Amino acid sequence: MYSTPDFQQVLESLPETPNKIPVFFFAHGSPMLAFPRTDRPNDLGSFQSYQGSTGPLHKFLSAFGPALLRKYKPKGIVVFSAHWETTEERLVTDYGAENPLLMDYYGFPESFYQLKFKSRGDTVIAQRVVDLYKEAGLKARLTNKLENRGEDGRGFSGPGLDHGVFVPFRIMFGEEFTDIPIVQVSIDSSMDPEKNWQAGRAVAKLREEGILVLSGGLTAHNLRDRSSFSPETAKPIHKEFDAAIHKAIQNDSAEERKKALQALPKHPGFRASHPREDHFVPLYVAAGAGEGGEVKTLCDLYGIPTFVFGL
Repeated sequence: MYSTPDFQQVLESLPETPNKIPVFFFAHGSPMLAFPRTDRPNDLGSFQSYQGSTGPLHKFLSAFGPALLRKYKPKGIVVFSAHWETTEERLVTDYGAENPLLMDYYGFPESFYQLKFKSRGDTVIAQRVVDLYKEAGLKARLTNKLENRGEDGRGFSGPGLDHGVFVPFRIMFGEEFTDIPIVQVSIDSSMDPEKNWQAGRAVAKLREEGILVLSGGLTAHNLRDRSSFSPETAKPIHKEFDAAIHKAIQNDSAEERKKALQALPKHPGFRASHPREDHFVPLYVAAGAGEGGEVKTLCDLYGIPTFVFGL
């Protein structure tokens, strides 16, 4: 089975820099993180035990959220998710007093469609994000509860925070989290590494304005080959790609690191782990927003790492 590292010790080593908050790429997991602990595991086997509610990712997220609030005392959270992509322009949520939830998954027990995460938006922060994109020469606009977010490649539409946000956030921050507003921004559906890097770079100023920037995805996500999700079942090609990610991240030169990261989709193991790039490109968003600082690995578990940029 899986050994659980001392996440608390690693998180406590983060410097307290509320005047320039670092940026995080985090593993947002799957709806299985919300699988009731009282239920018997289903037939997903090692995937469930690794990424479910009793696995190491759940343990990490439980420590990760409180550490972020304690270290950085953010005025707001701006989050990008693998589960919301738009073409040409970034959409930014302006949901007001309560953020709705978009249950963008299917085939789960009924309880998964009753999950709660109460949070609020903020028009001022949302508009600031739009303004920053426009300053960078990129298109962006607000979207509200009356508008569908737009098709994102999975056949779901409607307003709301998707499960790449509310599933991990309810673990990180609790089921009711209204003290700090949350605004979500779409990623670039071109899946182009540089365009998504620019999408992150455009909002980098938020870090000096008390805003925590998070970008969620996974470094192994192949629903056609579920062996890719767990180190117990992953094939050599999956693990070779995972090693390549960490090698790129550990590059001391910012320029060489960027080249190595953006070259990863050309790695022989990339398609075995990512038939589509959607869960990988949030890494580029985080790297762009945290460009110019040091990079550190907070959680190095296979397929579900968390990296911090801009230290």
